[in-house]
Amino acid sequence: MTPEGVNIKHPDKLFIGGEWVAPHGTDTIEVENPADEEIVARVAHADNVDMDRAVAAAREAFDNGPWPRTPPLERMAKLMQFVDQLEPRAPELAKAWTAQIGGLATAAGPMHAGSVAGLRGIASLGERFQWEERRPGMAVDTVCIVREPVGVVAAIAPWNGPFAIMANKVFYSLIAGCTVIMKPSPETPLEAFIIAEAAEAAGMPPGTVNLVPADREAADHLIHSKLIDKVTFTGSSAAGAHIASVCGANMTRATFELGGKSAAIIRDDFPTEAAAGILGNTITVMSGQVCAMLSRAIVPKARHDELAEAIAGVMKGVKIGHPTDPESQLGPLAMRRQRDRVEMYIEEGKKSGADLITGGQRPAHMNKGYYIEPTLFANVDNQSRIAQEEIFGPVLCLIPAEDEADAIRIANESDFGLNGSVFTNDPQAAYDIARQIRTGVVGQNGMRMEWTAPFGGYKKSGIGREGGDEGLWGYLETKTILLDGAPA
Repeated sequence: MTPEGVNIKHPDKLFIGGEWVAPHGTDTIEVENPADEEIVARVAHADNVDMDRAVAAAREAFDNGPWPRTPPLERMAKLMQFVDQLEPRAPELAKAWTAQIGGLATAAGPMHAGSVAGLRGIASLGERFQWEERRPGMAVDTVCIVREPVGVVAAIAPWNGPFAIMANKVFYSLIAGCTVIMKPSPETPLEAFIIAEAAEAAGMPPGTVNLVPADREAADHLIHSKLIDKVTFTGSSAAGAHIASVCGANMTRATFELGGKSAAIIRDDFPTEAAAGILGNTITVMSGQVCAMLSRAIVPKARHDELAEAIAGVMKGVKIGHPTDPESQLGPLAMRRQRDRVEMYIEEGKKSGADLITGGQRPAHMNKGYYIEPTLFANVDNQSRIAQEEIFGPVLCLIPAEDEADAIRIANESDFGLNGSVFTNDPQAAYDIARQIRTGVVGQNGMRMEWTAPFGGYKKSGIGREGGDEGLWGYLETKTILLDGAPA
């Protein structure tokens, strides 16, 4: 069972060792559409036995298969064929995303077409990346620095951007020469099935790409395996901390892209209406379920009230509706537990003494689905829970600052450091302030994203980077070879 327009050949099977195989157990994963609370898909559920089978297949493919020994240029050519198989399926990926998490259909098409196209940039690292370097030595004639694949990769992706995040992990793994095990979120397994089908159609060697959809228990079994060499995880900071402890015990390499509580600093040179338009509309992107979301707006104290009024005006004009309605600007949250979480934080915000300016309720005209109004709290204390903890919903905190130095202090007063922004018409000022904020990305005038650049966080927002050439580093080991002469 899959959503209309999503054509998966073997939803009841796992992809292990280049074959579609029956799962060990009889459990299935049910996928709910958060827009109408209907079950739209059922797929196979992997248990611990299946995890071990997938690890064994990936281990065999890495240790004895051709892929790690294939030259990077040839790996690039094969991955370009892989993208050729994914490109015509971008509309399916878009429909799957809308059906599984309620993402707006108007955004789904361009988003997934762009994500597929971006995979060619990762594949092109086969010819662009410096896989080997030679230097003259002091104690030897020739020093060879070579980059080799780290090994078997367990790729664990979240539910909010399931295709782009998983596909990036898979393609970085493969161009490095690694083999990979995909463990998608149980809320959004369909994209990983399409990736596996494309890998099969492209003729990827058996065991290089494996698929085991599962819940948290089986995922925990996977990360404990001493036969995997790296975990790449995108998700919550709490889950990331647990996985990090497991990886640390086994010395398993790991990359983590985790949560955020990103700050937008509004300078006095930036107009109120323009700032309100950006902030009020950004918080509704993917219903606020974006790790890089600008969820704290730090504003000059003297402009706080006028900005609060302007942002509230923008939020009140947002059209909340079914994600397939082309007029909708805000769809549902991805699941019931996520709406419960957001509503809990809204209550915490009220208790904290912050001013609830607008929103905070379920929209009266949507009697099914997990909807919540865009919500603005003003006069927020940066020490409060709503300012310090990731809500992952359309809730914006407006925080007054005495001056620019105070704004920078407030921005840095966080356990997170994933994203940020400086609202100013002066690029030099944006640069200068960005250099003082302890966060992995800072954009001028909004939640800016650049997929050709490295992305990742400071502090509890993660370890390592995804994207850009830097995204490849975590999938490689560096080997030094000391020679008495230069090899051919």
